[in-house]
Amino acid sequence: MAEKYSHMGPVPVLHRRDEESAVYLQSEELRRQKRRMMYKYIGIFLVVHIIVITIIALTVMKVNSLKVNVQSLNSDPTTPSFDTSFTTQVCVKNTNWGSCKFDAGTVTFLHQGVTIGQVSIPKGQAGMRSTKKVSVTVSLNSHGSSNLGSELKSGMLTLSSQAKLSGKVKLFLIMKKKKSATMNCTVTIDLSTKTVKTLKCK
Repeated sequence: MAEKYSHMGPVPVLHRRDEESAVYLQSEELRRQKRRMMYKYIGIFLVVHIIVITIIALTVMKVNSLKVNVQSLNSDPTTPSFDTSFTTQVCVKNTNWGSCKFDAGTVTFLHQGVTIGQVSIPKGQAGMRSTKKVSVTVSLNSHGSSNLGSELKSGMLTLSSQAKLSGKVKLFLIMKKKKSATMNCTVTIDLSTKTVKTLKCK
């Protein structure tokens, strides 16, 4: 009976160098992925940072006078003197994507550079991208100014006003930015009709 023989060749084995190469390639790929993620996060951070800086730089608060309604006006060019009472709206304009709280302030009225009266503006709040209107009543009078007589004879009375309000604009629900706004207005009143001829604010 014939004998049977079996022959087994050598079993294939992955060389150490190939294993090290594969591990190295895997680790390099992981490092590249981590670097890509890191650059991605840095890019996102920079974009967000630029947006925040831009929003803060563009954060503004404006204040101006919308209208003036004369209630009473008496003038005498011979004395010379005048007294007047009128209502006006002081508008705090908030153009930001966040609410704005402003402190109490004062509007000063002048005639030919001389202060003739003041009125207080109470503290308040203007909502996001909105305007807060504050109505106030003003009573003014002046006597014996050097050029007042000739001005009253011309039939026109020119007054100016100045105001400054300070407040904080709330951004992103957590960040608060201090802001201030000034108002300079000039109003010319027609003495014959007792109405406002012109009103300019800046």
